[in-house]
Amino acid sequence: MDFVKNAWYVAGWSKEFDQQLHPVRILGEDLVSFRTSTGDVTILQDRCPHKLLPLSQGRLIDDQIECGYHGTTFGADGKCTHIPGQPRVPPTACVRAYPVYERHDIVWVWMGDSEKVDYDAVFDLPQLADPDWENHQGDALHIKSSYLNVAENLVDPAHVTYVHPTTLGSADHASVPVEYETKGDPILAWRWIRNAPPIPLFQQYGDFKGNVDRWQYFYLHLPSTAVIDFGSADADLQSTGDRRHEGVRMFALHFLTPVSANTTIDRWMHIRNTHVDDEETAHRLDEIFRVAFAEDKNILEAVQVEEDKSPNGAPLQLAIDQACIAYRARIKQLAEAEQSQ
Repeated sequence: MDFVKNAWYVAGWSKEFDQQLHPVRILGEDLVSFRTSTGDVTILQDRCPHKLLPLSQGRLIDDQIECGYHGTTFGADGKCTHIPGQPRVPPTACVRAYPVYERHDIVWVWMGDSEKVDYDAVFDLPQLADPDWENHQGDALHIKSSYLNVAENLVDPAHVTYVHPTTLGSADHASVPVEYETKGDPILAWRWIRNAPPIPLFQQYGDFKGNVDRWQYFYLHLPSTAVIDFGSADADLQSTGDRRHEGVRMFALHFLTPVSANTTIDRWMHIRNTHVDDEETAHRLDEIFRVAFAEDKNILEAVQVEEDKSPNGAPLQLAIDQACIAYRARIKQLAEAEQSQ
C-alpha cells in the first residue's frame, strides 16, 4: 500500500479527545492519544519500549502515561520520566511523540519525519471561519476499503447519477461531460448542469420555483482531503464559476484517515450559506448525507472485496477516470520519493 507519510491526517474531531487514553490507528501505526490538563492534544506511539505492551492499556496520571505492565511512565513529549525501582532513566527509554495541530475543532497529526513538519500545510477553507456560513461536523464513517478507493470516489462526478439518485444526483447528470484539472494540488473535476430541475436536496432547502443551473466541483487535496462544492441558482441567472456564491451553495468536506491498507475512516462535515444558525436544518441534512454516504460505503466495500480476490488485476480505465488516474499516479510518486530518501 502506498502511504504518504510526510503529510497531515485527521486524528479526530476535537470532541473525540479528553483526559483519557484512546488508541488510534493511522497508516497502519498504533498510536495513543489524550488531552492534557492544559487542553493540548498529545499523540504518542502506543507501545512501551520495555515489554511492548500498548500504552493505551495503562493509566493517565497527571498528564503522563503509566504503563500497565511495570509502571514505566512517559510524559507528553514521549520521554520516560520514571522507572519503578530504578533511579536512572536511560535515554533510549522513550516513545515517539507525533506533531499535532488543532484548528476548527479538528485535530491533525503529522505522520512523517518530524524535521519536515510543515504547519502551513494544514488544510484550511475560508468558509470554516466565515460567520456568513454555517459549518457542521457529521460522523466518522468507517469503511472497509482502501483510502485510495475512497478518495477516487470523491473526485468522480460520474458516479453520482447512479449511486445517489434520491439524494445528490438525478438522471439529468448522466450525459453531461466532466472537465478536469489534474496537474496541480488539488486535483479537480467539475461540471455544470444547465436549466434542469433541482436535485432532491435543493428541492427541499433551496426554495427554487423552477429549473436551476447547478454545479459540482470535486477538489481532492493530496493526500486524502476532499472538498465537494455543489449548489444551484435560478436558471435565468446563467451562473458562472465565479458567481457560485450568489446561489444556494454547500461544501461537503471529507477528511480521509487511512487506518490500514484496506480500512479508512471518512470524517465528513458540511458548510452551507443557507439556513444559517438553524440546527434543525443541520440535523436534517445530516440524515440526508448519512443515506448518501452509506450508499458510497456499500459500493466501496464491495469493490474492495473484489480487489482482494485479484490484487494484481488491472481494471478497465474509461475517459471519466482522468482525475482518478492522476490521483493514483501522484500518490505513487509521493510515496516512492519518500522511500528513496
